[in-house]
Amino acid sequence: MELKSLSLEHFRNYDELNLDFQSGVNVFLGQNAQGKTNLLESIYALALTRSHRTANDKELIEWQQSSARIAGRVQNRFGTIPLSLEFSKRGKHARVNHLDQSRLSEYIGQLNVILFAPEDLNLVKGAPSTRRRFIDMEFGQMNISYLHNTSRYRQILKDRNAYLKELQAKRTDDKVLLEVLTEQLVEFGAKVLYARQNFVQQLEKAAQPLHAEISDQSESLQLRYRSTVDFAPDASLAEILTAYANALQRQEQREIMQGTSLVGPHRDDLQFLVNDKDVAVYGSQGQQRTAALALKLAEIDLMHEETGEYPVLLLDDVLSELDANRQTHLLLAIQDKVQTFLTAPSLSEVARQLIMEPKVFQVKAGTVSVES
Repeated sequence: MELKSLSLEHFRNYDELNLDFQSGVNVFLGQNAQGKTNLLESIYALALTRSHRTANDKELIEWQQSSARIAGRVQNRFGTIPLSLEFSKRGKHARVNHLDQSRLSEYIGQLNVILFAPEDLNLVKGAPSTRRRFIDMEFGQMNISYLHNTSRYRQILKDRNAYLKELQAKRTDDKVLLEVLTEQLVEFGAKVLYARQNFVQQLEKAAQPLHAEISDQSESLQLRYRSTVDFAPDASLAEILTAYANALQRQEQREIMQGTSLVGPHRDDLQFLVNDKDVAVYGSQGQQRTAALALKLAEIDLMHEETGEYPVLLLDDVLSELDANRQTHLLLAIQDKVQTFLTAPSLSEVARQLIMEPKVFQVKAGTVSVES
């Protein structure tokens, strides 16, 4: 899968921009605050209908403009598909092959991307919500059913929490609606748990050899999905359904007292073990970064395995955060495999030696020119 071209209208600091890309590595060079990250953000948003930097879509629209538009041509094994996404006060408007998409969940997956930014190096030691979001965003691109189930789960969770607050405030004592909402939460939540558990197992299998290679065979990596629902790693969907229902039943009075749902995928976490120790607690910064890098590289192969297409890789100023050894492993892993978009103030010596014939764009104050 490749992004052949990109067009922007009133997106961030770009009034109007049209770019064509090559199959290999495309490099955006420029100093800070010139618009390099905005370009990667636009590609990410074109793929996932949202920014990775803000939850407020209004921030994506150029100052004093009413809307922003991103368009691109995606080439996959079936042919070339035009995509477009518009942000306005009315919301988001997505098109595939010039046809309106009534649901954004049906649009996602047309362009698969993996973003690797400096903050992703904190994936291991960051907040649990960061790791949950990582699982949801990456697996959601690969599996439309998972995307649907997480969306339904979040809506039911919101409704259930609102009703728990009513029970907490004693504005009602009718538990019939709570039972209905709990039953629905279990139905979709169990599907999310089952899919996450399997995804983490697949991710671990793909990441382990990469991690061993980066650490010169001195360390082994394990991933563990830590759930608030007690179920075995090989549990069936039916077993998880039963375990989840029992867990909610045991917590019902506490949930009413606190006015919120205490059990489920929204409370879960992903744990990284290096040589059987929790690397977030006991690992060095180098070990944490190696684990994060192995995870990101594993995503590339896993997404190819799940979808039949390699994703587009977005590297946002990440090389400056990696030492020469990790830079080498990253660049060798992507060589001749995935189309890559890379931002940097300048290319390191390692990058200049390993990146074969990049297409270089100079970015300055919202203007982009191709380097000859």
